[in-house]
Amino acid sequence: MPATVGTVASPIVVTATPETSAAQAARLMREHHVGSLVVVDRGAVAGTPVGIVTDRDLVLAVMAEGLDPALFTVGDIMSTDLATVAGDATLLVAIERLRARRLRRLIVTDAAGRVVGLVAFEDLLEALVGELGTLTQALRAARDRERKERR
Repeated sequence: MPATVGTVASPIVVTATPETSAAQAARLMREHHVGSLVVVDRGAVAGTPVGIVTDRDLVLAVMAEGLDPALFTVGDIMSTDLATVAGDATLLVAIERLRARRLRRLIVTDAAGRVVGLVAFEDLLEALVGELGTLTQALRAARDRERKERR
């Protein structure tokens, strides 16, 4: 059975609200060893993403500008043009979405649009390498079978 996005995505999703300070966002990322936070609005349907903020966003929008991370919020710097993918989508759909949007990660959602995971470029690459390894084994087995039959 082919892998789906849901089978390779990380189910560990750390969230923040738009009101979370940039400093607190950085602490959350460090504490949970993640490079992004999915932003959810308390007033929205539970688990529905309204934005995403990455460690790179924090560095470029706050730190590199010499701004005080205690004064800026996640809502000030988050991306709201979200790139999502369904958990049952194929890996190729996710790869194409990453390529088209020039991103490194996608928010994985269920049928109701709620966050169920994150899939990063690295997750997809690892899964594809595994699939290619399986294909290589199949090719070798076919070659070995043919050699054996021709003796």
